[in-house]
Amino acid sequence: MPALCRDCLTTLQAGPRCGVCGSMRVTSHSELFSLSIAHMDCDAFYASVEKRDNPALIDKPVIIGGGKRGVVSTACYVARIRGVRSAMPMFQALKLCPDAVVIKPRMSVYVEVSREIRKMMDEMTPVIEPLSLDEAFMDLTGTEKLHGVPPAVMLARLVKRMKDELGITGSIGLSHNKFLAKVASDLDKPRGFSVIGEAETSEFLRDKPVRLIWGIGPVAQESLERAGIRTFTDLLRWEQDDLIARFGNMGYRLWHLARGMDRRRVSAHAPMKSISNETTFYEDTASAEVLDGHIWRLAEKVADRAKAKDLAGRVVTLKLKRANHSTISRRVSLRDATQMADTLYRTARGLFDQVGDEGPYRLIGVGLADLVSADQADLSGDLLDPKAGQRAKAERATDEIRKRFGSDAILKGRAMR
Repeated sequence: MPALCRDCLTTLQAGPRCGVCGSMRVTSHSELFSLSIAHMDCDAFYASVEKRDNPALIDKPVIIGGGKRGVVSTACYVARIRGVRSAMPMFQALKLCPDAVVIKPRMSVYVEVSREIRKMMDEMTPVIEPLSLDEAFMDLTGTEKLHGVPPAVMLARLVKRMKDELGITGSIGLSHNKFLAKVASDLDKPRGFSVIGEAETSEFLRDKPVRLIWGIGPVAQESLERAGIRTFTDLLRWEQDDLIARFGNMGYRLWHLARGMDRRRVSAHAPMKSISNETTFYEDTASAEVLDGHIWRLAEKVADRAKAKDLAGRVVTLKLKRANHSTISRRVSLRDATQMADTLYRTARGLFDQVGDEGPYRLIGVGLADLVSADQADLSGDLLDPKAGQRAKAERATDEIRKRFGSDAILKGRAMR
């Protein structure tokens, strides 16, 4: 059976140990060198970057997220063993793991690492569909002629380079379609390399829970359970028309996925719909001054992400959550798309002024939507604000200084509120 050593990248026949370097990290599968649809997912990405940059954290439980009233963005595997999960309320995470080191996200750093990983992927194939900063689909069909080795070898080389050059680990899922590639990448984390072949698809899925399907959240899962559907075997008992009648468009998708069928192509041009950032407060606040400081910081984070991805947005959004968890959302369309923190802040602040007295608030968020390429951004100046151009130049200069000397090299006074 074909096999691959993920440490020295030697191809060999199946065995528990590599005959060249002695490594036990050998992946073997009958279809290993014929499959070309992959999903790469970094392992606890934000936490891994923090541990890389601060080796004192290596063996400690690390949680990336907000304060005690916030939620977990991600957690390292030490914290996950204790039960900490992404999107878990911070107070609950700290009950499960009271000795965790909590770190606020450093988005600009994570974006830069993500861009380096993307450069490595671009050397392998032009057909890359990013899902977030730390995961992407890749279609390596036909690349063996270019690189002289099968896609599986290129994928093993990718995660080896990520570890050696960036200090970041990732897991690979390799299969014959996107659905199964994503399922495979979760099978053996961290540092996994899992393969689901076409011949074994039906047998592999048979008794698996339907929650394996990407996008089946708690609400959808509850709806399926009410219909007696918990596993893929349960799904196979349903006719396609009956699933569609019960679940609408989702029923059509479920019928095909139950059989391991996924006709979606890896799309290198899947558009990002929006960029946003939000924060949850330790204590509810109605202070306009405090909230103004948060609006600036959030605007700066969103602008940083937009600039990193060479994007701009025509719509600015503001989200506020009251103490009773009711939500206020406001949005406004701009004359020109923007990626400037100053424009984003001033627009979001204007939206806040419409509803600011309806607090106190426990959460605030700022976002950009209706995204376009950065070359369409900030084209016409603002005749009603002649100093806008000067502020834009100052912001660009500030970006260059922060790029060289760190994100805290220059801070606006309002950011200190």
